[in-house]
Amino acid sequence: MTIASLKIESNATAREEVLGAKDVRTLIAHQLGVDVKRVTDEAHFADDLGADWLDRLELMIEIEAQFPTVEFTDNDVDQIDVVGDLIHHLKIAPVAKSDDAAVEALLQ
Repeated sequence: MTIASLKIESNATAREEVLGAKDVRTLIAHQLGVDVKRVTDEAHFADDLGADWLDRLELMIEIEAQFPTVEFTDNDVDQIDVVGDLIHHLKIAPVAKSDDAAVEALLQ
């Protein structure tokens, strides 16, 4: 393996991570009825996107519906205050079924 091939692999991985996070942001914007440009990592669900606790819960239920291997607890809903928290949770959360490639493809 050469340095050039490592650089290409690194760039491809970075691109996939950006696309995965972009997909999550698009889902959030659609679910909350806001412009996707407002859905940044620092965007606070309540203060910046106008989402109350129930809106966040419904968003997480929608994510669970689209990606059956992802699960949220009530505690997760309480602790996820900004978009970056949600994306981070999706990247580190254990999955219910390890064979679901859809979640892995979304966040890689």
